[in-house]
Amino acid sequence: MLLSRPPEDPARLRVLAVASAGGHLVQLRRLRRAFAGCRTVWVVTDPVFAADIRRDAERDGAPPPEVRAVPEGSLWSKVSLLRQMLAIAWIVVRVRPHAVVTTGAAPGYFAIRLARLLGARRTVWIDSVANADELSRAGREAGRHADLFLTQWPHLAAAPGEDDPKAPRCWGAVI
Repeated sequence: MLLSRPPEDPARLRVLAVASAGGHLVQLRRLRRAFAGCRTVWVVTDPVFAADIRRDAERDGAPPPEVRAVPEGSLWSKVSLLRQMLAIAWIVVRVRPHAVVTTGAAPGYFAIRLARLLGARRTVWIDSVANADELSRAGREAGRHADLFLTQWPHLAAAPGEDDPKAPRCWGAVI
C-alpha cells in the first residue's frame, strides 16, 4: 500500500498519478499496481494516452480509471506553464487527493505543491530514469516539498546515513 497508515477503506483513498507524456508516463504506468484498490485519477499532458491507461486497468482486472488531460507546459513558455498550473489546480481542488505520485515533470511539480497546500497526506516524486547524470530541475524543486523523493540512480541518492528527510533516496529503477 502506498501509505504507511492507509484509511480504513482503501477504496476511499484518492491517489493522483501525474506524469508528462513520453518516458515519464511509461514509468508511472509501470507502477500502477501500487495504486490497486484506490480511486486513482491519472493526470497526463496528452489525452491520447487515456486509452492506454484504461487498457492497463482492464488487463489488471481493475475498473476503468479517471484520466484527465492538462496542457503541456515548458520553461520556454511561461503562459503554457501558467495554463498547466491552473488546470492542475482545478483537478487538485476537485479530487482532493490523499496522495500524489509523480514521475515528473512540470505537471508533477505543480500537483505536489498544490496538493500539499490542500492537505494531501503523502506526496511522492520519482525522478525519471533518464536523469542519470544529475537530478532533474523539476525534481530538485519538487523534492523539497515531497514527502518522499526518489531517484532511480544510486549515485544520485543521499549518502548512506544522511539524515536529511528531503534528500533523494534510491529504491531501485522502474525500468
